[in-house]
Amino acid sequence: MSVVAPIVEVTVRGLFGRRRIFLLVLLAALPVLIALLIRVAGGRPDADRVLDTLVVRFVMPLVALIVGTTVIGSEIDDGTAVYLMVKPIARWRIVLSKALVAAGLTAVLILPPVIVTAILLSRTDLATTIEAFTIACFFGGTAYAIAFLALSTFTSRAFLIGLAYVLIWEGVLASLLEGTKFLSIRQATLGIASALGVNTPGEP
Repeated sequence: MSVVAPIVEVTVRGLFGRRRIFLLVLLAALPVLIALLIRVAGGRPDADRVLDTLVVRFVMPLVALIVGTTVIGSEIDDGTAVYLMVKPIARWRIVLSKALVAAGLTAVLILPPVIVTAILLSRTDLATTIEAFTIACFFGGTAYAIAFLALSTFTSRAFLIGLAYVLIWEGVLASLLEGTKFLSIRQATLGIASALGVNTPGEP
């Protein structure tokens, strides 16, 4: 792990040194802003629906997509990946370091808004809502981040392919064709939340 730590540190520093981190923070904060708007405008609070529709189906996959395709993709684009690959470091250590950053940063960006949104909008069992969506989004965000990270190692168009997966495969096909749901991270995330006691439109 002594080799992994410096790679993690460099990767995190590179991510926070880029303008996209501001986009990520704004994107992750969107559920909280919507929740505040609902409370101020006197709308009907419904944490489950907002977390399902806004976080699981929109914010979480997009945040994971940006993070997952950036941790390696940006280094491939600017050429620094070449210098990393020639170092006497096992490839699995490099991949593990990048995966830790991708999954960790996705969780750091997604889980706090989930908790705050639940607190602002939960009408009944707050503890169940927080527990179910926090656990579900942790595993779902990790799966998304690692999947998009892996994709970025094979193609320079990982962002576009990942976006097509989120919008077309999960957004359209998985809702129309029952057989495609087993390849949907979104459906798996909703399944975890549903199993932990919340009602989601994606699950019976």
